Amino acid sequence: MTTSNRGATSPAVLVLEDGRTFRGRAYGAVGETFGEAVFSTGMTGYQETLTDPSYHRQVVVMTAPHIGNTGVNDEDPESKRIWVSGYVVRDPARTPSNWRSRRSLDEELSDQGVVGISGIDTRALTRHLRERGAMRVGIFSGGALADEAALLAKVREAPQMKGADLSGEVATEEAYVVPAIGTRKFTVAAIDLGIKGMTPQRMAERGIEVHILPATATAEDVYAVNPDGVFFSNGPGDPATADHPVSLMRAVLERSTPLFGICFGNQILGRALGFGTFKLKYGHRGINQPVQDRTTGKVEVTAHNHGFAVDAPLDAPSDTPFGRAEVSHVCLNDNVVEGLRLLDRPAFSVQYHPEAAAGPHDAAYLFDRFVSLMEGQRA
Repeated sequence: MTTSNRGATSPAVLVLEDGRTFRGRAYGAVGETFGEAVFSTGMTGYQETLTDPSYHRQVVVMTAPHIGNTGVNDEDPESKRIWVSGYVVRDPARTPSNWRSRRSLDEELSDQGVVGISGIDTRALTRHLRERGAMRVGIFSGGALADEAALLAKVREAPQMKGADLSGEVATEEAYVVPAIGTRKFTVAAIDLGIKGMTPQRMAERGIEVHILPATATAEDVYAVNPDGVFFSNGPGDPATADHPVSLMRAVLERSTPLFGICFGNQILGRALGFGTFKLKYGHRGINQPVQDRTTGKVEVTAHNHGFAVDAPLDAPSDTPFGRAEVSHVCLNDNVVEGLRLLDRPAFSVQYHPEAAAGPHDAAYLFDRFVSLMEGQRA
């Protein structure tokens, strides 16, 4: 990525790897950037989306037309930086208006070197990605503009998301602790594969002291903190490359330690149990995805950010090396697996984000379910 200062009046062009182009204006930094083009259907929560490490190496297209209305504050980021590779909006706010706003979204993108584009038909782009699937893309502005054939060649040279091993690029390098709020009731070892800040916060609210460990953590590192439970976080990349987290999870399952996984963690559990994973055509991204909890029949509106899914039977429990497992949650839009549960050991996972800082909060009970597993194991 190459960037320079922002310039809202500078021309910009978005080039997809199949040759389709969209022309607009530079938004944020000026220069060039590459990634996988994906769309997010949330009408709010753009700051949480931008700072979610799971969006590493993705160019996010916002389907809601008006973005930036509430500016940027210092309380809502899910991590210490913006992780998206590029940002695509239709009508950016000219002047943010919110009592917590400290600066405009345009300024924040520019300051962090994130190349974006505005003023394009994001509805047409989203329909194109739904029909053709997520694909590589480049955004070019300023001195990076050139002949479209040359720009297309650059896009096609960029790495693909399938086969990408990215969790190590976003995870912490040093272990740290998020203390329990109030009385400490449990200790959890959380494997950081791209963890969002609100996740340990949700656990801390329930009296859990959370030890955040690097993606390279070993079983010895995990059990050195004497955990009551182990958590595997969300994160970017292709789960088919995540051999070390899968091996670590199997070690945890062998000891029957209560286990909870979110998003990438769900895919890791799927692989640990012997299921395959596959890339979705265009994925699920946004904060309005309907999911059914098959253990209760309840339908929840949930927050998603995943381009891969677990390939597991929906109709009956499966035999695995760790006992019987079943699909606990499904997406009502397309029947994609959205959760797994072991029937003979204390372990479960979901594909979506129950911490959902930008909302909705229908699935927050899953942290209570994790607490119940640890209480049961202690008893």
